[in-house]
Amino acid sequence: MLIQPASIVTAAAAAAAAPPAPRAAASLVVVRDTAVGIEVLLLRRAEGGGAGAVGGGGGVWVFPGGVVDDADADAHHCCAGLDDAQASAALGLAQGGLAYWVAAVRECFEEAGLLYAQVPGADALIAPADEAAERLAAWRAPLHRGERTLAQLCAAAGWQLALDRLVYLSHWLTPPLRIKRFDTRFFVAAAPPAQPARCDGVELLEQRWLRPADALAQAEALRLMTPTRKTLEALARFDRVEALLAWARAPREIVCIMPMIGRDRDGLRPVTPDEPAYAELARVDPQCRGSHACAIEPGRAVPLSAQLLRVTAANGSVMTGPGTNTYLLGGGPDNAWAVIDPGPDDPAHVQAVLAAAPGPIRWIFATHTHLDHSPAAAALQRASGARVLGRRPAHPEWQDAGFAPDVELAGGERFELHRGCTLHVIHTPGHASNHLCFLYEQERLLFTGDHVMQQSSVVINPPDGDMAAYLDALRALLALELDWLAPGHGFLMAQPRRALEALIAHRLRREAKVVDALRALGEADAPALLARVYDDVPQRLHGVALRSLRAHLIKLEREGRALARPAGWALAGPPGPP
Repeated sequence: MLIQPASIVTAAAAAAAAPPAPRAAASLVVVRDTAVGIEVLLLRRAEGGGAGAVGGGGGVWVFPGGVVDDADADAHHCCAGLDDAQASAALGLAQGGLAYWVAAVRECFEEAGLLYAQVPGADALIAPADEAAERLAAWRAPLHRGERTLAQLCAAAGWQLALDRLVYLSHWLTPPLRIKRFDTRFFVAAAPPAQPARCDGVELLEQRWLRPADALAQAEALRLMTPTRKTLEALARFDRVEALLAWARAPREIVCIMPMIGRDRDGLRPVTPDEPAYAELARVDPQCRGSHACAIEPGRAVPLSAQLLRVTAANGSVMTGPGTNTYLLGGGPDNAWAVIDPGPDDPAHVQAVLAAAPGPIRWIFATHTHLDHSPAAAALQRASGARVLGRRPAHPEWQDAGFAPDVELAGGERFELHRGCTLHVIHTPGHASNHLCFLYEQERLLFTGDHVMQQSSVVINPPDGDMAAYLDALRALLALELDWLAPGHGFLMAQPRRALEALIAHRLRREAKVVDALRALGEADAPALLARVYDDVPQRLHGVALRSLRAHLIKLEREGRALARPAGWALAGPPGPP
């Protein structure tokens, strides 16, 4: 959903006042099993109604939920299955966590008429008969107005709140500079089997039981807010409520998700942590003013810090993603700048880089000499007089034959662009024999070229590519203290260790599939292995995948674990168990 300008505090107002403190809130995702799979309860807020638990205004479809009231903390004595210490530990709070569970139950009852309560000692939830159901429903409006409390209802009926039926699901925080902010804990629970859902008809005008996939297909029509949509995406992975609740109860890390605000061709929109631009937006626009794009825009100079800019070439493809990044690093007293990865031989890109440079370009560093990374060095050098620094390849295939560095780099060199801006050269062979990464030491930011790419693994193409060298280089980078990765394609990446470990794990899993395929087939040529080892990769990419498969096989051969035979490849030594 796009962000409406009226829902964001203006820059002038933000300068005059701190962002509003978020209000504690809770929301309950109610699910049930049907013949067609899981269905979830969604409610439509009245047009012009108040904001929902995570900022949803009138007309949006939401889960039952709302703000935690002071009275919710007074219901401890009527709660079953959970105490405040357990609830607080689950939410990562020192105390007061139980109030979120109580608020979720109360809001679900007020808005949908479903009450998670039980007779003390009973296993089943309450199932009021017609007359009792009418008396129970009469409590909803006074509860909503704050005239009665849930504790009073339990005392009058002799019930306990069945809090152990609710499972903690997720944690969402409204971004800064929104007029209303909420710190919302989401819970999930199976619908009470003997209680029909009935929306209140005042704030919530309509209700639907929908399969998560069907709700997502109508996301625009239902005006689903980001937390609602992401929750539905999680639910859609499951066919039965039991499986969903088992997953939700299993130990897992629940982190607070605060969407960033990014700009695309349609305007401003929320950006969540699973999107490529998220970490970069959190770095450059932490107050969520919407000043930064959430899509790569070729030719545009993007400031990433006071001393760092990015310009992306318009050469996007299946191999280059959104395009090749050229970085500009420098400044200082002389306002001198270095280009890192000049990019492809594209006059428009060269002009964009020259126009983006805030001062004279003195250095041109190339991570490697593939055709999308180094060819622009010659034109940039002619225009600026800068020195070109890099490393020639060991093999000519797919390389920039015209690359002629003024300084041949071996790895280990340090260049002080100015005091407070040092670049450390690291030789990282694997993707290419001459691949280099450059560490901007003051920001602990590593320019990775193609050694680490965003959202994909890199192709290892023998003979210049070497799988064993690639894994060794990745492991060596784990020894560095890094805060950021600046890839050759895509946005800045946070959590470098996690990214490096994920790449190593990915390559080892792929290698294990190669070994398993050889064990199953006995002896096989590359096409037969490719079909098994890359069965999770689209057929259109199998030609590229074949290169990395060859790299895996060569690595296994050098390690004495596989043999190249006339008819194909086989495991070395006696065959293992089937």
